Amino acid sequence: MDFKSLYSKHYKKLVFIPLLFLLFDLIIISGTYMETGDFINKDVSLQGGTTATIYSDAEFQNIQTVLKNNFPESDVIIRDLTEFGTEKRIGIIIEATHLKSNELQLVIEEEYDMMLTPEIFSVEEVGSALGESFYKQMLVAMGLAFLFMSIVVLIIFRSLIPSFAVVLTALTDIITTIAIIDLLGIKISAAGIAALLMLIGYSIDTDMLLTTKMLKRKDEGTTYARLKTAITTGLTMTITTLVALLVALPISQSQVLKQMFTIIIIGLIVDVFMTYCFNAGILVWYLKKKQGQ
Repeated sequence: MDFKSLYSKHYKKLVFIPLLFLLFDLIIISGTYMETGDFINKDVSLQGGTTATIYSDAEFQNIQTVLKNNFPESDVIIRDLTEFGTEKRIGIIIEATHLKSNELQLVIEEEYDMMLTPEIFSVEEVGSALGESFYKQMLVAMGLAFLFMSIVVLIIFRSLIPSFAVVLTALTDIITTIAIIDLLGIKISAAGIAALLMLIGYSIDTDMLLTTKMLKRKDEGTTYARLKTAITTGLTMTITTLVALLVALPISQSQVLKQMFTIIIIGLIVDVFMTYCFNAGILVWYLKKKQGQ
């Protein structure tokens, strides 16, 4: 099947297949909501709790089990802290929700018979109210981004269906990315929300490129020639970004950057599917209707 046949004969399938995926995405997100009370798994920065760093080469045997036994209501995550460039373990990072730093320090000192001095022990607390407030503000920011984006797109194209397709494709991209994150069990931090906001911008960029080429550049060949050019340009942009992120992901030492890179990589792959199946299918369908075919 060649390129023109795919989009001239099967454009309706290209629209409905992503919608089917969207249905499964909503089921996954609904399951997460029923389990956690929210559509994502939030980490300490959004839920409130304590992040502690211990600079020590001690083994801390079964520390996660110890903390869960002492604080059963807390979600505890333990990560190794490694030296940049050598991967040598130099300590651990403890993230625990609904837990005070003094409680954490007391349990570790008693269990492992050590003194956590300021030289080897640093801690950061985020109150539940502060984390929740920040989370709500980020959601408002995402809502406003979609609102103003919709207005701008409608002004540019002055046609309801193509404008709706651009916004719906970006929204579907974000929903699918969140569903995959939920499936992978990733706990989203404030940096993760920022990555989703960045993803909105990137998704709109590829959708605007496609829609502009299809609707406003009619002197640059047939509908399918313009579509092919837009896809080639868009895929080049996406692939170059993916290559850079895939190289940066394994060498990054920062968990914040790792989470941002992971979310953006997932979102870019989803965006390829949504933009060049869903949005492109709607545009071909729209142009055929407009031309009376």
